[in-house]
Amino acid sequence: MSTVTTPFGFESTAAEVAEGVDLAGRQAVVTGASSGIGAETARVLAATGAGVTLAVRDTVAGERVAKGITASTGNTDVRVAPLDLADPASVTAFTGAWQGPLHILVNNAGVMACPEQYTEQGWELQFATNHLGHFALATGLRDALAADGNARVVVVSSTGHQQSPVVWDDVNFAFRRYDPWLAYGQSKTANILFAVEATRRWADANITANALMPGAIYTNLQRHTGGRGSGRVPPELIKSVEQGAAASVLLATSPHLEGVGGRYFVDCNETEVVDRRSGTLHGVARYAVDPENARRLWAVSQDLLTRAKSS
Repeated sequence: MSTVTTPFGFESTAAEVAEGVDLAGRQAVVTGASSGIGAETARVLAATGAGVTLAVRDTVAGERVAKGITASTGNTDVRVAPLDLADPASVTAFTGAWQGPLHILVNNAGVMACPEQYTEQGWELQFATNHLGHFALATGLRDALAADGNARVVVVSSTGHQQSPVVWDDVNFAFRRYDPWLAYGQSKTANILFAVEATRRWADANITANALMPGAIYTNLQRHTGGRGSGRVPPELIKSVEQGAAASVLLATSPHLEGVGGRYFVDCNETEVVDRRSGTLHGVARYAVDPENARRLWAVSQDLLTRAKSS
């Protein structure tokens, strides 16, 4: 299985990687699209002609972004729908209301290094929001993705996944002392494993899923860390929002990714598998692309959601 390379890199912008792409008549959903790289991802997808749904918690902010997208692209097929990924009922309402085929699902929303919090179901908030909510969303939209015939799922992960594998015996920190970065790392590992297993399970429907590290970008994601992420990234490696959205748009639109799934990308190219923390923004931990881990996570996720519905 050869490594995927593209003509794009660190400095590429979302608009540059989507140049020449025509998605008129196709539909896309972008979670967390009321700000940051989610908003830019939605804007560039709209510029390709796709109908775009901004799936957001703050619908007022979402409507403001949607109006801006229409004004800048001329695309009037831009909608806003409420979605709280930490609330299974909200996810079910969103998937139940969806009609027609779906070409692109961008699992972009997330929380990072937040104080210890748990959902009503007892799920640790970062695992619930970053992984379980997106898992429920994607599986709930599976038939819509299959109906497209060539759909793509894009999963925004992070180099932070190298902080922690999925700790199977205690995913919700019921027994471990809570650590915000370990919780974040576990959730970002789960994002990558989802892409691996979704690609395997949904191959018969021609659905592919890939994960990515957008880079270091200062957005609302850093609200719990003083606005500077981990604080360990050199200034020269900080990207603009336009550059940060490039990998998401690449995986969603580029012909270079036709038929490609279960991979992890950094700076618009597939990165290497590593067995130790890389110390850079590159590299994907072997445990995060392990097929057995991916299958196990799928089963664990299904079980947690099933138990939540029956309680």
